[in-house]
Amino acid sequence: MKLEQSLQSKKLELIQWLSSVEDVSIIEKIVELRKIETNDWWHSISETEKKAIESGIQDANSGKLNPHSSARKMYEKWL
Repeated sequence: MKLEQSLQSKKLELIQWLSSVEDVSIIEKIVELRKIETNDWWHSISETEKKAIESGIQDANSGKLNPHSSARKMYEKWL
């Protein structure tokens, strides 16, 4: 409960501060930060990466999995 009150207090403080900001560059930075924070990382990766992830999910869903020990043996020289 205390943490929630603290969070609400910080939000109100930011709202009050933001309502008094006159510097356009600060407003633009906040808008950009909001865009970054609301973007889904899926939209920022390449089609190749998306296909690789989807392929991995399909493999996992169909039971095509290898234990960690097998992967470790295979890639041991790089670890």
